[in-house]
Amino acid sequence: MNIFDSIKRETRTVSDKIAVIEADDRITYGRLLASASLVAETLHQKGVGRLQRVALLCDDSIDYIIVSLAILSLSAVIVPVSTEQTPEEVEAVIDGIDVDFLIAEPSLRKGGYGELLQSEGIFKKQFIFAKRTVRERPKAEYFRINPAFIRFTSGTTGTSKGVVLSHEAIIERTDAADKGLQITSEDTVLWVLSMSFHFVVTILLFLRRGATIVLCGHRYPTSLIEGVQAHKGTVIYASPFYYSLLSRTDALSSDVLQHIRLAVSTAMKLPEPVADAFSAKFGFELTEAYGIIEVGLPFIRLSGTREKRGSVGRPLPDFEIALDKKDAEGVGEIRIRGKGMLDAYYSPWQGRDDILSDGWFKTGDLGKIDADGFLFIVGRDKDVINFVGMKVFALEVESILNQHPQVKESLVYGAAHPHYGQLPMAKIVAKDDHGAPDANDLRRYCYQHLARYKVPKDFEFVDQLPKTASGKLKR
Repeated sequence: MNIFDSIKRETRTVSDKIAVIEADDRITYGRLLASASLVAETLHQKGVGRLQRVALLCDDSIDYIIVSLAILSLSAVIVPVSTEQTPEEVEAVIDGIDVDFLIAEPSLRKGGYGELLQSEGIFKKQFIFAKRTVRERPKAEYFRINPAFIRFTSGTTGTSKGVVLSHEAIIERTDAADKGLQITSEDTVLWVLSMSFHFVVTILLFLRRGATIVLCGHRYPTSLIEGVQAHKGTVIYASPFYYSLLSRTDALSSDVLQHIRLAVSTAMKLPEPVADAFSAKFGFELTEAYGIIEVGLPFIRLSGTREKRGSVGRPLPDFEIALDKKDAEGVGEIRIRGKGMLDAYYSPWQGRDDILSDGWFKTGDLGKIDADGFLFIVGRDKDVINFVGMKVFALEVESILNQHPQVKESLVYGAAHPHYGQLPMAKIVAKDDHGAPDANDLRRYCYQHLARYKVPKDFEFVDQLPKTASGKLKR
């Protein structure tokens, strides 16, 4: 199987339809796929082949989609790199997955090596292309699972790893998600999320179904407001932060979303004030969804009523749910089993059989199920902070803070916020022979080593941190 072939086959009757809109630019399905094939020819001539890992560092754009499809068409493997990351973090992804090649916008790879990638299939951007010398051959199982995608993530354990998805898993999970989303070629999707974090279930599904994707992430928030007004979208796929903005802006009237059939809130728990404000202004409920990179999109609350607000819905038809170690109130750790599960973790390598127990994936999230089968997530792994839909791993931030010459130890945690989900915050213990570091100096230090969204929004200087009897931090 190959996801590019599936898209090509499933969109053959809509080749003249607009596939993607980016500001004033438009590209049809016919041209999109032809452009991807042209870029693929160029990449093939440069040595890119089946199962080779290709890191992609690019802003969300028509070209992001073209280059991604080109890589997939060669049965090579995409390793997306977020443009929000620092140069240090970019190198961690490239080195951690030990990629064979790098494709990047020159402005995002300052001082980097590589040659200009020239292809008639490139829509507008410029790219540099670089071949790397890999350290070691991947594990044998890697070559048996038909990999298509590796998303580098620190995971809930804090150990760096890459989630490996095969073409088969991607096809399965997009089909599974569509049993809830029900995307058709009549849909116009307003898109604001980062493709480096959200691509497999969503963008690839929208393309498979022949929908039109409107990229509204640039010139934010103006582009989103323009997208809503100009393109009469039928689906919005966004995090609560964006719905909060739509609710609060005076630039949009209450009837402007009359064409929207589905407004999906994802990437973080939907705060009650955001749900209230949206419903009050636009007259319909947001649809909360629960996605996990290892699993896909197993939950979408499709009830459309206020009654089940706070729930992520019942599991979609291709998924099962179970709760482990339930307490007296029925709260337990969420386990999920279904189609399109991850195939492996890349570094260190763990195959599916080592990760899953009889097909079940332990999410690390806590939830309860009501009498109607609706799942309510009541907590997340305490080490993971959700800021505007992006995950901040406390252990990662602490490891940077603890390297500061004036910091003895630190504790990073999330503080609830009505619009941003959680704000990363930090408690700091200064070294005995140093005074408390200046907060601005500490912040500048973090900016040098972390993506901006990961930097704590405030620092509290304390004499000691709470610990367990074994000496571990109490979180």
